[in-house]
Amino acid sequence: MNASSSVARVAAPVTYRCDDYVLYRDPERFWLGKPGHTAVCRVDALIPFSSGEIRYTLVRLDTGARITPARARYMRLLPPADAMHDIDTAPLDADTAADMTPAAVAWLTAQTANASRRPELPRP
Repeated sequence: MNASSSVARVAAPVTYRCDDYVLYRDPERFWLGKPGHTAVCRVDALIPFSSGEIRYTLVRLDTGARITPARARYMRLLPPADAMHDIDTAPLDADTAADMTPAAVAWLTAQTANASRRPELPRP
């Protein structure tokens, strides 16, 4: 057995910003086996401690309940790219364009045009 395989991996400390969307796991509820231990939240405020640690006030998206003080080690950032993936890859056709605003159609058209072009090499 490799000695490094038995060592738990610890995520690097992350600092979240207000309005970031995160997945939060309540460690007490999780270890006690209680339901509802994991929730999607929005970072509402940062709480600096004299030790240098930053904790957070979160707002659960499903209930609006506040969670405070939440520790960063029990939070994971929900990347905007994942939330927007379906828009970034959406096919643009007459059926879907009928339900969109003109600005959305223009943005998707521009993205489609850029995505279908081969990248150009930089000029010397």
